[in-house]
Amino acid sequence: MKATEAKLIEFLKKSPQFVIPIYQRTYSWTEKECRQLWDDVLRTGKDSKLNAHFVGSIVYIQKGHSNLTVQEPLLVIDGQQRLTTLTLLLAALANAIEKQGESKSEPVDGFSPRKIRNYYLLNPEEDGERHYKLLLTQTDKQSLISILNGSEQPHEKSLKVTQNYALFEKWIADAGDLETICNGIAKLMVVDVALTRDQDNPQLIFESMNSTGKELSQADLIRNYVLMGLEPKLQTRLYEQYWRPMEMDFGQEAYGTHFDAFMRHYLTVKTGDIPRLGEIYDAFKAYARSSDVAELGTEHLVKDVRNFAKYFCAMALGAESDPALKLAFHDLRELKVDVAYPFLLELYSDYAIDVLDQSEFLQIVRLIEAYVFRRAICAIPTNSMNKTFSTFTKSLRKANYLESVQSHFLLLPSYRRFPRDEEFKRDIKTRDLYNFRSRSYWLRRVENLDRKERVVVDEYTIEHIMPQNESLSQTWRTDLGEEWKTIHETWLHTLGNLTLTGYNSEYSDRPFSEKRDMEGGFKVSPLKLNAGLGQLAVWNEEEIKARAERLSKTALQVWQSPKLDAETLEKYRDVRKSDTGYCIEDHPQLLSPTMRPIFDAFRKQVLALDPCVTEEFLKLYVAYKAETNFVDVVPQSKRLRLSINIDFNEINDPRGICKDVTNLGRWGNGNVEVILGSLEELQYVIGLIRQALEKQLGSTADA
Repeated sequence: MKATEAKLIEFLKKSPQFVIPIYQRTYSWTEKECRQLWDDVLRTGKDSKLNAHFVGSIVYIQKGHSNLTVQEPLLVIDGQQRLTTLTLLLAALANAIEKQGESKSEPVDGFSPRKIRNYYLLNPEEDGERHYKLLLTQTDKQSLISILNGSEQPHEKSLKVTQNYALFEKWIADAGDLETICNGIAKLMVVDVALTRDQDNPQLIFESMNSTGKELSQADLIRNYVLMGLEPKLQTRLYEQYWRPMEMDFGQEAYGTHFDAFMRHYLTVKTGDIPRLGEIYDAFKAYARSSDVAELGTEHLVKDVRNFAKYFCAMALGAESDPALKLAFHDLRELKVDVAYPFLLELYSDYAIDVLDQSEFLQIVRLIEAYVFRRAICAIPTNSMNKTFSTFTKSLRKANYLESVQSHFLLLPSYRRFPRDEEFKRDIKTRDLYNFRSRSYWLRRVENLDRKERVVVDEYTIEHIMPQNESLSQTWRTDLGEEWKTIHETWLHTLGNLTLTGYNSEYSDRPFSEKRDMEGGFKVSPLKLNAGLGQLAVWNEEEIKARAERLSKTALQVWQSPKLDAETLEKYRDVRKSDTGYCIEDHPQLLSPTMRPIFDAFRKQVLALDPCVTEEFLKLYVAYKAETNFVDVVPQSKRLRLSINIDFNEINDPRGICKDVTNLGRWGNGNVEVILGSLEELQYVIGLIRQALEKQLGSTADA
């Protein structure tokens, strides 16, 4: 590797051509990064005391170390964002100078339109693609060439290239001071880093670069990791056959905003672990290097990522072709259930290879939707759902796909539960649904139940039948009765009092009888939500409750719970049970007069932590489980040795009684050891154990 300082414009002038390899991300600088560069140019250009301003490094591969006179394209490893942005700035500057005077005018020596183009933007003596100093990839490539040629943009233009070029055109026009701009550009410096393919490892150098500008996404790093080290022909084929179609499926904007999330879900499916947001690249490298994946080869990996990306785009980006599934995925997106995507990707993968048929797939998607919505209505904390969905596939019995999903939902314990009909029906009648995050979603779902001609809810506004205005008119107070104020506070934003209308402004705070009988009133409304309102004489607490009762029954049809008979459910419950053949009598230490009271008190409190906790006697210890063991008890003659399943650096232990047993041989699971020898210590120890349980159930998981 050879690194030297260089003036940017001299570096551009002497370089034959820069080519962005296909594995590099597309141009991605936003207005923020362009503004920073622009401000630096103006500041440097105005300050005569400043001789230079560094804008970062340009790292590229060349065949030899000798010099840059060999007229071969340079493959850019790092720096394409700066190169592209500066090219756009120079192109806009050349046009601006040309508009202000003759083509030979130079605000600063060397900055005539002709020199800018022929020195820094083009190779005037070359033809074809060699004519351009910088060649980008795919859509970016054609858009930049169109700008440099002054020709019409292609049908599928690069948004970032064209938008940022327009920004520089505007900023140059607004500034008006071409001399300052030219001086600023002339002072820009770069670090010129030349690599040799045979001697340097571009991937390692690429990872270690800490360049200025827009940080590489996890997806950028992954793409480069997969493709960068390959032989050029294979690299090109894999990119064009798999990676480029995947980028096209996402689209220019969505690729930048959704691909990292997709890769996180993909790795969760493949490994069973949820990578932290900033560690997706590291998790991917570990997965790609695992023996099973590495043995199958890079092409198999890229093809698999491509397939799962198609499934993700179908569900998360609206690309599904099946009408019923497309609508179901749309409804899920409105609920913002990103944590369900690992499970959904597994389902879609099976659907794609006909292991799961369309009908059952659709039913399962609707069950996921009902599960999430019911939990939201019943105000059950969401922080356990990522764990629920990331481990769901362990419970699948693919010979009885739908039945196994239904049973798993029905057997979920405690605050991971699928709310039963009674709980959901009770809570949806009293929940504040007006300030609910997904209020247009639930209104649309209720209104369109069993409709073939669907109502576009966005064309209507939400209407409070009993008005929101706290100072109700006398007519409203009379209709509501003496307790009108309490009724207003209790039922205003609830299911029974909310509906849809196209006449919200006309309804205003009018009395119910006027809302009912006026033109466009409830009596003639075509909406199912308004059915029955036209036949009512008055609107009061009794009618609000009655309507809430009717609509809650409709809600049970929209968001249906799983239905399995007791015998079938018991079959799946039995699968979950583990008959180890051991019991307390196999641990005589626990039966002694000294230890029995301590163990009995301990097990009572641990089992009371959550209804999902189970106790299992094993040969050498007693295990307490939720998803898996969170504390194990190794009986000893005068004490209980507890193995708490949590990393030592995660436990909050003010008294310092925990011991780090990471990588030490021991019975039981977990990296934290605690000794319990008396009832006086019990409450503190239970507090330590609770931390491991809560972490396992997801309350501290990275969602």
